[in-house]
Amino acid sequence: MTEPVLETRALSKSFGALTASDSVSLGLRPGEIHAIIGPNGAGKSTLIAQICGALRPDSGQVFLDGEDVTALPPQIRARRGLARSFQISQLAMEDTVLQNAVLGALGADGSPWRFFRPALRDRALRGSAEAALDRVGLLDHAATVAAELSHGERRLLEVAVALTLKPKVFVMDEPMAGLGTEGSAQLTRLLDALRLEAPILLVEHDMDAVFALADRISVLVYGRIIATGTVDEIRANPAVREAYLGEET
Repeated sequence: MTEPVLETRALSKSFGALTASDSVSLGLRPGEIHAIIGPNGAGKSTLIAQICGALRPDSGQVFLDGEDVTALPPQIRARRGLARSFQISQLAMEDTVLQNAVLGALGADGSPWRFFRPALRDRALRGSAEAALDRVGLLDHAATVAAELSHGERRLLEVAVALTLKPKVFVMDEPMAGLGTEGSAQLTRLLDALRLEAPILLVEHDMDAVFALADRISVLVYGRIIATGTVDEIRANPAVREAYLGEET
């Protein structure tokens, strides 16, 4: 079996009497989309925060490309290839589309002193940014201020910023949130193609998108994974139907 690019081993995290992550183990294989689903309060955000380095687990480990990164901060994980998109936009709204993408490329470069250079004139940084914008269909909007973009276009820009990291892994936290039918369909097509560049760990409530995209699904309930399997296996799992999917199946 192919070794996972991203792996958690028995991650646990508690807040007082509340166990938000209960010995969570999962893996993301090359070329796949692995979706994490679960009801509100299941612990999805806490799990993603531990994977990306924003929250330190009480116990357990996170591995990226075979390396234990549990003790590394988010920016170091990002430079080593873990690209995250957020449920709530983290874009610089007062900057242009190109400036946002260049800032992403600058962060990937890992040299803080380069902030003192005119980054937009740096051919390598600009080239990386423009290639990412072209990949998501936003190159024609390079001069547009991010605040003027539609919600769907902002989501695409977040993906472009993640692409400038030349990631080994994408971690996407509800990328479909707030999108209409057309926007969800556009982003679904993009994510389906992106898996060929880097596998995607996808946290999502849009079950149509999950069922269309996921190679495997893990179901998180009260901080524990109660099932992992293919779309058909998850649809047919009685415990999953009772705990989460219900009539959505």
